[in-house]
Amino acid sequence: MKKKSIFFVLFLSIFMLIAAGCGSNNASAPQKENPKEEKKEEAANKEEEAVSGASEEGSYTPYEELKDNYDIVIIGAGGAGMTAALEAKAAGMNPVILEKMPIAGGNTSKSSSGMNASQTKFQTEQGIQDSNDKFYEETLKGGKGTNNPEMLRFFVDNSAAAIDWLDSIGIRLNNITITGGMSVERTHRPEDGSAVGQYLVKGLVTNVQEQQIPLFVNADVKEITEKDGKVNGVKVVFNGTDEKTITSKAVIVATGGFGANFDMIEKVRPDLAGYVTTNQEGSTGDGISMIEKLGGTTVDMDQIQVHPTVQQEKSYLIGEVVRGEGAILVNAEGKRFHNEMDTRDNVTAAINALPEKNAWLVFDSGVKSRAKAIEQYEKMGFTVQGDTIEALAEKMGVPAADLKTTLDTWNNAVTNKNDAEFGRTTAMDNALTGAPYYAIKIGPGIHYTMGGVVINTNTEVLNKDGQPIPGLFAAGEVTGGLHGQNRIGGNSVGEIIVFGRQAGVKSAEFVKAQ
Repeated sequence: MKKKSIFFVLFLSIFMLIAAGCGSNNASAPQKENPKEEKKEEAANKEEEAVSGASEEGSYTPYEELKDNYDIVIIGAGGAGMTAALEAKAAGMNPVILEKMPIAGGNTSKSSSGMNASQTKFQTEQGIQDSNDKFYEETLKGGKGTNNPEMLRFFVDNSAAAIDWLDSIGIRLNNITITGGMSVERTHRPEDGSAVGQYLVKGLVTNVQEQQIPLFVNADVKEITEKDGKVNGVKVVFNGTDEKTITSKAVIVATGGFGANFDMIEKVRPDLAGYVTTNQEGSTGDGISMIEKLGGTTVDMDQIQVHPTVQQEKSYLIGEVVRGEGAILVNAEGKRFHNEMDTRDNVTAAINALPEKNAWLVFDSGVKSRAKAIEQYEKMGFTVQGDTIEALAEKMGVPAADLKTTLDTWNNAVTNKNDAEFGRTTAMDNALTGAPYYAIKIGPGIHYTMGGVVINTNTEVLNKDGQPIPGLFAAGEVTGGLHGQNRIGGNSVGEIIVFGRQAGVKSAEFVKAQ
């Protein structure tokens, strides 16, 4: 009987995980005609998310170990939430993490390109000359001058320390590349060049477990409570049925953005109706709504980033690292049409200006060897391949002569370090000459919500008068202001670590002062 029981529990656990991944939150849409239709195509996305959490899934804190009170409640087990928990624990606190999804990671698991940081020890070791001021100015330019200057200054000035902190807990990001809108290699990746997200999540979960920080999944926080003008806990539903009230002296909201909530998106940006989204289905803006009920305010809610390179059928992000390692974009005629390393909004606009509103990302075996995320894209069936440029063109359905001319012209531009056609100046270290050749068909998709709740550099949530709401902190994509009107690729991972750390430190200071 014992063996039968064990097999039944194992089967039930796997079934529940799959069922959760195929839920009806309408996280993304495979076709622009009907973004709210449930999709079997999301299964591949869910499989990848499961990979990031499956090894840890059995080690999440059992429900029966839940306590009625903690020093700090952290809502959300993405990068910001787990980082905050580790810093709070290091400061002597007893924090708890509550995650509404069946696994930890959130949108962090989907991050691919890397983490931007300036003046890092790894840049110095590799002879890369960078400065915080240059990082600041390029990010401000990318955000069209609308970034919150205090938040941005704090972000860049603490970015190198964030890289050091990760390294100190066994998460090393010493492989450096570049993303659009940057002039210097400052996008830090795992040593093998693989996607940053799953590596980061696995490392943070491991540290959370080692520090014995309770992390509950399937824990859906419905309300942040307050008493006498101070936040004092949360109301949460476990496993869809058990309602609990947990008290605390501080709450950190790290619930992510609202990129999977089409109703919220269409209210502020009706022009985005019908786009696919790269967001995991838990990104529904819960934290923003809860904070607004407490008097918190929002900023830049209509600033929603559309990523230019998304595989449309599976709503799957093709990371900027592919272009950062040398890939080019071509249209249905096999011709380049824009500077691939321009900011995301400009590249998106260029693709949308094409009659077909999609394009091909073209690269060679060299790019594939340097951007490990491509292996995942290949496994998921996104790539077409040819031993020659002509063979690739046939697979793509574009004129072979035109694609050959495009690649010859581009390779000459790389050799001469002069892109006379479109003025590209970065990610031109390697020509596309290594067979076999590859291509992925892409189009724009909703990727990131720059807007969110207003915080200060202490990560305190501010009310309409600009005053902190006592005991309430927030970090990550749930907040707004840092990125302005356009986020630079690699800055979101930097944000969750920099401000996640700050939230843990400052909430601990608040609790100690009570």
